[in-house]
Amino acid sequence: MIELSNLHKSFDGASVLKGINTTFEKGKTNLIIGQSGSGKTVLLKCMLGLFTPDKGDICYDNRHYSKMSIKGKRNLRKEMGMLFQGSALFDSLNVENNVMFPLKMFTNNPYNAMLDRVNTVLKRVNLENVNHKYPAELSGGMQKRVALARAIVMNPKYLFCDEPNSGLDPKTAIVIDNLIQEITKEFDIITVINSHDMNSVMEIGEKIIFLKDGIKAWEGNNKEILRTTNEAVSDFVYSSELLKKVRKAYL
Repeated sequence: MIELSNLHKSFDGASVLKGINTTFEKGKTNLIIGQSGSGKTVLLKCMLGLFTPDKGDICYDNRHYSKMSIKGKRNLRKEMGMLFQGSALFDSLNVENNVMFPLKMFTNNPYNAMLDRVNTVLKRVNLENVNHKYPAELSGGMQKRVALARAIVMNPKYLFCDEPNSGLDPKTAIVIDNLIQEITKEFDIITVINSHDMNSVMEIGEKIIFLKDGIKAWEGNNKEILRTTNEAVSDFVYSSELLKKVRKAYL
């Protein structure tokens, strides 16, 4: 479990996170939602250790980040997988070497063992026989799956996803959502997803926190969000006419 306790973060005197308290559970797809500027990205970067909170603490399975040594923080980072918004693949490396990159960086495994692991995760994301293709030769959905394979190649305890459906068509986005959820349950990991995609919220939002102006304004799941009386959440969720019709039919 990841526990956030009274988390605060400011930049140049402007408060971005204002006392966030929540937990993210193992084996669940945990979503952070909210409008642009609500603090989603800053919160995700705090959990990744890219930003240091001004106040409060983050606890990873009873390990307090604020009390960790530099070595402890470095070891924690090895337990994290990251799926970036734009996939962030290396254009000059083929699929095999893109996925193998973390293994080369953080392990001393022999090449054959690394290759076996690469092939295992590529198979898990339904990408076989593409080892020697380059990112430019792949569709956006395939690139995202390669990036997901790279994110899980180190067998992480924690998987962080920043807008994983950005730039994808609705059908491909559903495929990526389902794949992330399947991997989360299959490997019993803690997955935290930063998203503004309401399809993702409704499909895989087993735990959702809604941020507004740096404050956790609501918390629940994808069933409860349809019935919420929180005006800010409703305005965000039912910002389209289609979703307004869905809500009316559901209620």
